[in-house]
Amino acid sequence: MSLRKRKERESSSSCSSTSLHPQKKASIEPDLDSRRAAVRAWGNQSLAAADPDISEIMEKEKQRQFKGIELIASENFVCKAVLDALGSHLTNKYSEGLPGARYYIGNQYIDQIEKLCWERALAAFSLDPECWGVNVQPYSCTSANFAVYTALLLPKDRIMGLDSPSGGHVSHGYYTPSGKKVSGASIFFESLAYKVNPHTGYIDYEKLEERALDYRPKILICGGSSYPREWDFARFRQIADKCGAVLMCDMAHISGLVAAKECLSPFDYCDIVTSTTHKSLRGPRGGIIFYRKGRKQRKRGISLCQADEGDQYDFEDRINFSVFPSMQGGPHNNHIAALAIALKQVATPEFKAYIQQVKRNAQALASALLRRKCRLVTGGTDNHLLLWDLRNLGLTGKNFEKVCELCQITVNKTPIFGDNGTISPGGVRIGTPAMTTRGCLEGDFETIAEFLLRAAHIASTVHREHGKLQKDFIKGLQSNWDLADLRSRVEAFSTQFAIPALDV
Repeated sequence: MSLRKRKERESSSSCSSTSLHPQKKASIEPDLDSRRAAVRAWGNQSLAAADPDISEIMEKEKQRQFKGIELIASENFVCKAVLDALGSHLTNKYSEGLPGARYYIGNQYIDQIEKLCWERALAAFSLDPECWGVNVQPYSCTSANFAVYTALLLPKDRIMGLDSPSGGHVSHGYYTPSGKKVSGASIFFESLAYKVNPHTGYIDYEKLEERALDYRPKILICGGSSYPREWDFARFRQIADKCGAVLMCDMAHISGLVAAKECLSPFDYCDIVTSTTHKSLRGPRGGIIFYRKGRKQRKRGISLCQADEGDQYDFEDRINFSVFPSMQGGPHNNHIAALAIALKQVATPEFKAYIQQVKRNAQALASALLRRKCRLVTGGTDNHLLLWDLRNLGLTGKNFEKVCELCQITVNKTPIFGDNGTISPGGVRIGTPAMTTRGCLEGDFETIAEFLLRAAHIASTVHREHGKLQKDFIKGLQSNWDLADLRSRVEAFSTQFAIPALDV
C-alpha cells in the first residue's frame, strides 16, 4: 500500500471513531465552568480576605490618623466622594493622549470626565477659557513643574526660584552647600536662587531684581513650600519683564486660598501657574498646570493688557506635548475624576468658609505661640502655615519633630534661613488645613499650642539630661512619663474630631 493511501485510511478511521464516541472527547476537555471560576476566584475578595497583612497595616494607619493631630502643612483629608472615585473602575482604563486624540479607543466617557475637570478647574479660579487653558494629567506638582521646564527650555537654560532654606521648593532648582544637585531641575537646567532677608524672613525684592537682571533666567518662579507671607506678584511681573523671563507661579500650598480669594492671585500677573491638588485645595494627590493662551499680554505699568492680534501665546501645544508623551504615559483617570469632584466643591460658599477658618486657625496658633515667647519667622503668618524657629530654645527641628511624633503630633522639620539646615534644620513648619477639615476652631488651636509647648519642654529636658546626639536623645525618650502622658492627652483631644469618610 502506498504511503498516501495509508494516511487517508488512518484519517478516515480517526474521524469515524470520534463521531461514534463524542463523549470520549468531552471527557478529555476540562470543565469550562470550573476553569472560568478558577480564573476569576480572586476578583471579588475583600481586602481583608485577599491580603490580611496589608489590611492590618492600613487599619493601623487609619488609627494613627484618627488619634493624631495632623499639622503638616502639605497634608489634608479628602471627602468620601473623592475616595470613591479614587478606588473606582476608572483605574481600569488606559487613556494616553488628550480627549479626542487618544491612542486607544473606548475613551468616550473618560474624555467627558477630563473635559468636565478642565471646565471646573477654570471655574474654580474664575478664569476665562478664552485666555487660560489647563492640563490636569500631571502625577504631581514636581512633575508639572518639570513638564513646564521641558516644554519651554533647552537643557542648561536658566531658571530662578526661591532658595530652599528660604522656603522654596527643590523642584525650582537647588544645590546643597557642597554643590550637589538634588533635583531634576538642577540636574538638567541651570538655577540661581533668590533669598529672604535674613533679619526679617521676607523675600528681599531689591536683591531679587538685582540677581535676576544679572542672571537673566528664562523662567522666573514665584511660590514656595514654607513661606508664611503674601507673594507680591505685581513686583514679580515687573522683574520678569525687565529680565525677559516667563513668569511662573507654583501655588501648590496656597491654591485653596487663591480659589477662595483669600490671598493675592497669581493669575493676574503670571504666564503659567502650577499646583498640587491635595494640600489646601483638599483634593486627590496630583498636579495641575494652567497656561495663558490666545493673544499675548503686554506691559502697561505693572498690569497686563492684550497685545497685537498676531502675537499669540504658544504654551498650550508645547506644555501638553511635554506632559504626554515627553514626560508621562497614560493619565490616572481615577485621579482626574476625583479632582473634578474636589474642584466642584472648591467653587462653593462652604469651601470659602473652610479656607477662612484655615486662616483664622493659623492666626490663632501663631498668636498663642507668640504670647508664650516663641520665635516665628516673619513674626506671624498671612496664610495657612507658620515657621517656628526653635534655635532660641536650644532645639533642632529634627529632635522636636521626633518628640511630637511619639506624642501623636505630626509636624515637619524645616531649615530656617541662616542655619545649617542640610545637617540640622533649626525649625518646624506647622499648617492648619488638615485639622480645620476635621472641625477644629480657634479655641482648639489654643489647646494644640499648649501641646506643642509641652513637647518643646520635654525635648529641652531630654536634651539637658541626655545630650543632643540623636542616639542619646532617642534613648532618653524611652519610658519617659511626661511623653506618655502628653500622648494620652493628645489622643483624647484628637478623637473628638471625626475624619471625613473614615469609619473609626
